Amino acid sequence: MDTFYLESPLGTIKVKGDAAGIQEIYFEEARLNDAATVPKNLAPCVEQLQQYFDGKRQQFDFNINPQGTVFQQKIWQLLGDLPFGRTLSYLKLARSYGNAKAIRAVAAAIGKNPILVAIPCHRVIGSDGSLVGYSGGIDRKRKLLQLEGYPMQTSLI
Repeated sequence: MDTFYLESPLGTIKVKGDAAGIQEIYFEEARLNDAATVPKNLAPCVEQLQQYFDGKRQQFDFNINPQGTVFQQKIWQLLGDLPFGRTLSYLKLARSYGNAKAIRAVAAAIGKNPILVAIPCHRVIGSDGSLVGYSGGIDRKRKLLQLEGYPMQTSLI
């Protein structure tokens, strides 16, 4: 498994994966190595993340390989369908899954998302439009949404 630490405008991002795809993208509080060369398996991901933060990319097409339960995988797949610059409430995502009563399970699956930014869990917000829950921190969630033009949005999808 290869690991690379990318410096972003929102702090250090740990990227971890192999030939099968990216398994983790997390924000780290401190840089843990000084690798000058991006491992071959991680290069497309690192390049696309840099483009995203530079405002030159809205979608990711590198291979992902998140590890989780069947339910988590389904929720992460639904998150992947959220368009750039748009948000969706936890309740509406639960309804998209097919069970509005599963909102807590959906929120828990979102909280276990191992591939931040590329699986855009930052685009899921409270039913009242509030920014709630993000493993990378609410401030980073706000900044990611601002990067995507969130302040200009007037309604949820």
